[in-house]
Amino acid sequence: MHGLMQDWPLLCHKVLDHAAAYHGGREIISRSVEGPFHTTTYSDLRKRALRCAKRLDMAGIGNGDRVATLAWNTWRHLEAWYGLLGIGAVYHTVNPRLFPEQIVWIINHAEDRLIFVDLTFLPIIEAIRDKLPTIERVIVLTDADHMPELKIDAVDYESWLAEADSDFAWKEFDENQAAGMCYTSGTTGNPKGVVYSHRSNVLHAMAACVPDMLGLSSRDRIMPVVPMFHANCWSIAFTAPMSGATMVMPGGKMDGASIFECLDTHKVTVTAAVPTVWLMLLQYLEESGKSLDILERVVIGGSACPRAMIETFQNVYNVEVIHAWGMTEMSPLGTLCSMKPEVADLSGDDKLDLQEKQGHPPFTVEMKITDDDNRSQPWDGETYGKLKVRGPAVAKAYFKGDGGRIVDDEGYFDTGDVAHVDANGYMQITDRSKDVIKSGGEWISSIELENIAVGHADVAEAAVIGVAHPKWDERPLLIIVAKPGVSVDGADILDYMRPKVAKWWMPDAVEFIDEIPHTATGKIQKMALRDQFADYVFE
Repeated sequence: MHGLMQDWPLLCHKVLDHAAAYHGGREIISRSVEGPFHTTTYSDLRKRALRCAKRLDMAGIGNGDRVATLAWNTWRHLEAWYGLLGIGAVYHTVNPRLFPEQIVWIINHAEDRLIFVDLTFLPIIEAIRDKLPTIERVIVLTDADHMPELKIDAVDYESWLAEADSDFAWKEFDENQAAGMCYTSGTTGNPKGVVYSHRSNVLHAMAACVPDMLGLSSRDRIMPVVPMFHANCWSIAFTAPMSGATMVMPGGKMDGASIFECLDTHKVTVTAAVPTVWLMLLQYLEESGKSLDILERVVIGGSACPRAMIETFQNVYNVEVIHAWGMTEMSPLGTLCSMKPEVADLSGDDKLDLQEKQGHPPFTVEMKITDDDNRSQPWDGETYGKLKVRGPAVAKAYFKGDGGRIVDDEGYFDTGDVAHVDANGYMQITDRSKDVIKSGGEWISSIELENIAVGHADVAEAAVIGVAHPKWDERPLLIIVAKPGVSVDGADILDYMRPKVAKWWMPDAVEFIDEIPHTATGKIQKMALRDQFADYVFE
């Protein structure tokens, strides 16, 4: 016996239809690449997305065609997304922070037919245009007045868009059709393409909206500092219009002063980004003496959030921190650390201990930890294991079959993280499997040591890697970037850390460098550090 409900496909452009119908006057405020702030509404954005869809259709773009975007978070980028989604094409967000050779490889591997590009990134495209044989046209996300002279053939977006009107109907297709693509950072081998479906994006956004996750409502004003080219924009391009929240798009200015200007001027209540962005904001606030009077909560993910950062946001600026974890392969949100009733009474250090964990998953994410023989490990908050996940918004394969089979016989995807889970279902990443330090047959968490070190008042950033040791196999080396204008020595940092960690976890040495290398998504590039200190010998 089947149910007698309507067959209503879960299509991403229906999210924008909903926003326009029921939250039509709600604003989308963007810092334009040209400079000034620009304001539109969900209703007007839908009309422009329909024009974009019609113009794409006129260009012969249709079902399954990939179209690249190399752009910041602005209204134009957002309407291009929805224009592509509405005709069954696939948005492919390209990370401009990658090396040019990687960008070339990704665009060619995806076989993108068009590319939308912001003014900021035109030099990248000019330099590689002759290496992109599948790209038929370059569309610059600006107007004719701001269109520069170029060495390549290109058209400004507004002139291109003016060739169509909004008298257009979204195409009809199956909810399992591809909607978007995002490539992994490619820390080992070439990047791999993750392909999201309309169904997976909508289900993921619905799960992300619930109160124990992002908890968005039409009363919120959300600023996705996390770029649209980073892991599906953490679903905010869908969750915000789905909930009717006002959107504030920060454009390309990512420094602390510019982020504060957006937060303060446009009365943002919730925002989201990686820790490196918040480090810049907190430094600016400390130097300027300004406060965060409107902001209520900040979602921090992409890499582990240091305890000191959580403490500063909450104790100094009265902003709730929601620690998050996920992956490109998970659309990307996997867990968020919101307070269940069992832990609601925690305060002080006990609460901070919990908030250092990455949290618990929403419905649609199943999670387990296993040993090397795939045996499930107990949820006791202590037993480490490989973190594995499955669900309707978790990848089952990479584009073109790269990497072979990526799920086990039960459909679980191995995240590559090492974690433990406590009795209340709170998961904590202790390391990446390739970054965990194996000393004397035991594991040491590089992440935990880094988070403790960053709590020192004079430390701007910290990284920990394992260095070969003749007796213990590996021992931790602590690498520090000091805050500007301060003088600190390694012994002082180790003295600060000593009461906070087990004796055998303590780093054997401290080295100072000017800058810690990061991946294109803001994570510490441990591989580069291991290469840099490959010949290091402990004294």
